[in-house]
Amino acid sequence: MFDYNFHWRPVMKSLPDLLEAGLTTIQIAVLSMVFGVIIGLALALMRMNMRGPATWFASTWIEVARNTPALFQLFFFGFGLGAIGVHLSPHTIVLAALSFNCAGYLAENFRGGFQAIPETQIRAARSLGMTAWQAYTRIIIPQVFRIVYHPLTNQMVWAVLMSSLGMLVGFRELSGETQALASRTYRIFEYFAVTAIIYYVIVKLILGASRLLATRLFRY
Repeated sequence: MFDYNFHWRPVMKSLPDLLEAGLTTIQIAVLSMVFGVIIGLALALMRMNMRGPATWFASTWIEVARNTPALFQLFFFGFGLGAIGVHLSPHTIVLAALSFNCAGYLAENFRGGFQAIPETQIRAARSLGMTAWQAYTRIIIPQVFRIVYHPLTNQMVWAVLMSSLGMLVGFRELSGETQALASRTYRIFEYFAVTAIIYYVIVKLILGASRLLATRLFRY
């Protein structure tokens, strides 16, 4: 029979700690997205416009990031590098793994965005006297970001949710903090129920902010 007794008081007392851990989750997701966008954009341009080692490097990064589990990538930065003497903090491990993964997925999104823009726009910009750098930064890349805006939002949500894997390397983000508090008080269901609500609210805030920003940026 179902005879579980709910006790919410320990969870309510720990709610400030959970919310602070939620902010840590958002922070690591935002940082990984910033690095992922920068590196992903560079990988996409390298794969499209360069030859030789640069293309192989970009292709290898993208293939590994997209075709291996995120948990494997986390363990590589945590335990794989540790085995050869490179020891990183839990925060750095999670940031490196998420950034690596986000960069691989975003690179393909960016490549699709670039391919959706007619090449005539580059030729027209160059014929007006723009350098290749000016053509890309002022004409092409802004359009690419508009095309991949919604995939960027989805990737941000993914980064928030996948940051929970950080608990496996000792990172005290939202899931890690929940696990520590639940194991201390044995109120497993209550803690994880509240944490699920916090994750839900975080994701809904991201999606709401994304829609609001989209109406500002793309109203025309």
